[in-house]
This record gives sequence, structure tokens and C-alpha cells, in this order.
Amino acid sequence: MKGRLILAAVVIPLGIIIAAVPENTTKPYKLTAEELLSEVKEGTQFMTPDAVAQLMVEKDPSLQLIDVRSSHEFEKFSLPGAINIPLENLLSAEYEDILNQDVKVNVFYSNSSNVANQAWMITRQLGYQNNYVLEGGLNYWAETIMNPQKPAATSPNEEMARYNFRQGASAALGGASVEQAAAPESKAAAVPAVKAQKKKKSVQGGC
Repeated sequence: MKGRLILAAVVIPLGIIIAAVPENTTKPYKLTAEELLSEVKEGTQFMTPDAVAQLMVEKDPSLQLIDVRSSHEFEKFSLPGAINIPLENLLSAEYEDILNQDVKVNVFYSNSSNVANQAWMITRQLGYQNNYVLEGGLNYWAETIMNPQKPAATSPNEEMARYNFRQGASAALGGASVEQAAAPESKAAAVPAVKAQKKKKSVQGGC
């Protein structure tokens, strides 16, 4: 029952957004509702804060952070290198080459995961690939990367290695030396590979 309520909380807002889009700007969908629901249940669209932080620390050119909050929120605070595409402007033609491409790994983020996940669902139903969601959004990012809690001395080595990485990433992304942030010793964060498209499209904007 709880799982159904979570899915409903995700899918129902999507229907509201699609219904609000003017007819002449709505593109034909390539995924059925059943196909999209299956991907939502698998949760493969999420990238952990650790994976995103690792790409940022390494200055990986394939990473493109996309802030889907309002321009006002974006101007107040945003992640380094992010570009702003408010959710209501997501279907604008000027952003299609950014969202539908095979050059970068796009990571949508908002304050939590909700709005970013809606952006992912819309682009995924259009058949776009290489778009992901920052798990937990900025709230979880602040908790795990910028203000990591030191585990107990008796914690497994993996937890301590993760904490050391997060502490180094926090220092690096806050302006300290990048060399302080080394990848976790136990296991590197999972980073998705860029998926090829049939027709490559140029990408505007940079990391």
C-alpha cells in the first residue's frame, strides 16, 4: 500500500503538468504510461549525491547539472556549473538540444527530488536518454555532502571511507583544494555512461 501511495504521489503530478502544457507545444510521447511506470518503479533515474560529487570533484566534462527550480531560487543558490531550466520551460524548443543528446550526463535537481523527478518523467516519456535525477535534491545534498556526519568509531571501514570522501568533497566544492577529495576507497560511486542516440545533437551550455 505504501508503495502505491508513493507511486501515486509521483505519477499524479506528472499528469497535471502534461495537462497544463499548451497543445501546440506538446511533443508526441514515445513511451507508454506502462513503460514509464516500470522505469519509475525501478528507480534507475536517480544518481546518488556521492556519484554527482565525484563527477564534480573530478571536473568531469560529461556532467551537466540542470536546476529545474524557478529562476529566483536559482539566483539565490545553485550548484557550481549548473544551468537553469525551470520546469515550466522544459518543453521550450530552445532547450531540446540540451535535453535530447548523447554527449553529456544531465542531472536534474530541485530542493527535494519531486520537481526534478517530474522533469525526468517528461523527458523520458519523450524518449530522451542521458537524463537523471539527483537523489534527495539539494536538501539531501546538504545533509550528505556539505555536512556529513562522522560515523561511530566502531563503524565498518566502508562507512568511514564514505565519510572521508564526503568530507573531502565538501571542502573541495566549498573552495578548498580538490586534492582533498579522493574517491571512496571501498567502492567508487556508480556513474552512468552516456547512451548513444541515433542522431547526435549539439549541446549548448557547459558544466
